[in-house]
Amino acid sequence: MSGALVLFEDGRWRDLSPLTDLLPVPAIAFGASDLATRWRRAANLPLLAVEARPGLTGAAGRAPEPAGPGQTADDEVLIVNAAAIPGPWLEESSQVAGPALFTCGGRRVAARLTRAQLAPGLGRGEGFDAFLGGLELPVHAVDARVMAWPWQLIDWNAQAIVEDLARARGKVRGEVHPMAALLEPSRIVVEAGARVDAGAVLDAREGPIHLATEVLVQSHTLVIGPCVVGVGTHLLGGVVGRSTIGPGCRLAGEVDTCVWQGWANKRHHGFVGHSVVGEWANLGAMTTTSDLKNNYGTIRVRTRGRELDSGLIKLGAMIGAGVKTGIGSLLPAGAIVGTGSHLFGGGRYAPKRLPAFSWWDGERATEYELEKFLATARTAMGRRRRELHLAQEEALQALFEATADERREAFITT
Repeated sequence: MSGALVLFEDGRWRDLSPLTDLLPVPAIAFGASDLATRWRRAANLPLLAVEARPGLTGAAGRAPEPAGPGQTADDEVLIVNAAAIPGPWLEESSQVAGPALFTCGGRRVAARLTRAQLAPGLGRGEGFDAFLGGLELPVHAVDARVMAWPWQLIDWNAQAIVEDLARARGKVRGEVHPMAALLEPSRIVVEAGARVDAGAVLDAREGPIHLATEVLVQSHTLVIGPCVVGVGTHLLGGVVGRSTIGPGCRLAGEVDTCVWQGWANKRHHGFVGHSVVGEWANLGAMTTTSDLKNNYGTIRVRTRGRELDSGLIKLGAMIGAGVKTGIGSLLPAGAIVGTGSHLFGGGRYAPKRLPAFSWWDGERATEYELEKFLATARTAMGRRRRELHLAQEEALQALFEATADERREAFITT
């Protein structure tokens, strides 16, 4: 039986761009929390370490904890790829005796080691996956779901919310106006400090709803479960459903089947569906995503230098952190908008793929100057009484340099 948990990020994190441009995989919002928190709950083990790239938020980069009293070098540790989704395969793997490595489709998804075997790999961060591969452990194939592409996050998220909140019991600790409507209240949690105004509707008939502390649901807002709304988020009218919404967001209009990492704005009307939105994105009034083709065919996505069939009939946009869209922006189905991009082509479809730090004016894309982006980011964060720290600036600088060739190539052919 394992006595501790280690989470790691493997080299496939780039395939989850733009979500992982600034965030390590364990910190990605998913279900009722994030990938790291889901694993801690599923494994029911103390977290020993997170081996991943340094992250701007989330659990990644956590330093290893020393062995506690009574723990020995022979104690077993469960190591899990944060991109893998907990499931029956985890219980099946526990039946394998001794140290072992578990793979799915050739990708390392888990391992069991003694603390002595693990010790040389702790602190390697991005190199931890290679460390596992070099141990020459017995390999066992498992049938696991592994998040390989960003659209899978969208496709799997609503069910993850249902699973995460399956044992939650309805409770109202916050302020709910007598003229607000709670449908299926046994599946609705309103935490202390949250407020639901008159004329708002919380409809949990299709799935549970959880409102964290300091959430505001204004009048004329319909929230449809399954839905999780993070600390300090304001829902300002419209229909919001089947979504994970991180902390500090400001949302209005129609939002369906989405994942919002946090601190993003969509204060006006417009439809955003089957999409994922990075931190500090700001979507101007009437920004709208297409998430369905006219012929109901599956949607293709241009990513990592190739075009892939998502296999999904409904898929909106994958929007990176710090993206800004002007009023009336239109995003095609399967669009990828790179981190730090600004779009001002109201009334015209944006390109289906924009590299990080693109400036699209409705006619052509050019490179967005980094210093101008940083100045805007400082202003936006300051409005929420938050600060752009030096480590964040350095991460943005590194991303800007790492994506320079991609921009040059894209803009030549645009």
